[in-house]
Amino acid sequence: MGTLSNLQPATVFGYFEEICKIPRVSGNEEEIIDYIVDFAEGLSLNWKRDKAGNLLVCKPATAGLESRRTVVLQGHVDMVGDKTRNTAHDFATDPILPYIDNGWVKARGTTLGADCGIGIAAMLALLADKEAKHGAVECLFTVDEENALTGSRALAKDFFSGKILLNLDSEDDGELFIGCAGGMDTTAVLRYDIEQTPSEYVGFRITIGGLTGGHSGEDINKGRANSIKIMSRFLWKSSGKFDFRLSAYNAGRQRNAIPRESTVVLAICKHLKDEFRENFLRFKHDAKREYLPVEKNICMEIEEIETPDFVIDEMTQFELLAMLLACPSGVTRMNPDIKGLVETSTNLAVVKFSEKEITVSTSQRSSAESQKTYISDMVASLFSLTNAKIIRSNSYPAWTPNLDSEILKITKDSYEKLFGESPKVKVVHAGLECGLFPEKYPDLDMISFGPTIRDAHSPDERLEIATVGKFWELLKTVLANIPEQ
Repeated sequence: MGTLSNLQPATVFGYFEEICKIPRVSGNEEEIIDYIVDFAEGLSLNWKRDKAGNLLVCKPATAGLESRRTVVLQGHVDMVGDKTRNTAHDFATDPILPYIDNGWVKARGTTLGADCGIGIAAMLALLADKEAKHGAVECLFTVDEENALTGSRALAKDFFSGKILLNLDSEDDGELFIGCAGGMDTTAVLRYDIEQTPSEYVGFRITIGGLTGGHSGEDINKGRANSIKIMSRFLWKSSGKFDFRLSAYNAGRQRNAIPRESTVVLAICKHLKDEFRENFLRFKHDAKREYLPVEKNICMEIEEIETPDFVIDEMTQFELLAMLLACPSGVTRMNPDIKGLVETSTNLAVVKFSEKEITVSTSQRSSAESQKTYISDMVASLFSLTNAKIIRSNSYPAWTPNLDSEILKITKDSYEKLFGESPKVKVVHAGLECGLFPEKYPDLDMISFGPTIRDAHSPDERLEIATVGKFWELLKTVLANIPEQ
């Protein structure tokens, strides 16, 4: 018996638990795709796969409903891999370990992968369901969504035939999404020279962790701390007084997650080490007080370590710290037409040291193409004040809302009849693959919905159990009410 075996709907949670056993971070989706292929063949369902790795599994219409319009169900098979500092987990080989906690499904020390694993589980449950009433269904399983949307970008114009698409990658019960933000990445690559650490210097490691983190779109307006900004604030404030030398700086894991942890290794003159430590403890007190209402588990540590053999050159150190301190991160503009909706934001996401290079990764989002370009220009112009190489990549368009959508009306009516209340119709400040489909499928009528997921892209990710049943019933009811051709 599995951990989730007593939860309802049993088939959906059963498939979700099976999915949790399969490593599937972005770029490592081969095993989950093979699992779905074996699943389809076991049900004698037709399938095909494209060069990018996307998979389409087709299920015929229920007897008597052959004249209904074909519907595409869509979700991505990959997940964001993040873990707590003390968790020994290899996302390339180890299963996710779900457990139940007070009405929620969580994972032990890692991201849960309910984004979009629960949508994939619902698609498998629908394909296996012999009682559900529906016309022809095409289940589209895309790859590499969390990394660069490369799967959906690579779709051919004739890969699927349906003109109605249900995206199952949303995270709020009672809300129907008909639009999303577009986005892009802006990256700086700084080359550095190494120098031998001065003989009178000693080594220190500084670590900031325990932050909430979260989705860089959904959670960007919640005032959560960014570990890179906190660390860089301390380092910049200390640089003039203590003349330390930086040896390594690593922070964040994913460009689409608010960074939870940062670690630096540095060297400082031996006679200043006690004052430097005291200075850090004072800063720690102030930072914890500032973020206490939001970051209750913030952890800031300093420890003396073996002196590093090498440090980076002083000019690159200055440029890096100035860049990180000045780089904006957070909401830059609210939507002027929709109250409470973030229009434009940017996320300072990752700092990664490698041999001879330092990579700083940021991501921008906006529902306005001009604002998306503007905030990227702002970040790039800052980076250009240094000797960094600037790379812009992974641009994707916003999904423009259609309030006259037929599938919106069907889904809204279905929700009202099932649950006795009207769902909210919204635009989300996050990237959905729906924004990429209209270029190749201009006549596609789309909507996105799902159960409630909180703190996606972080180890605090959790799935609300009670909303999964509602999500499943809504999906089946919508399919049963699709009109004829």
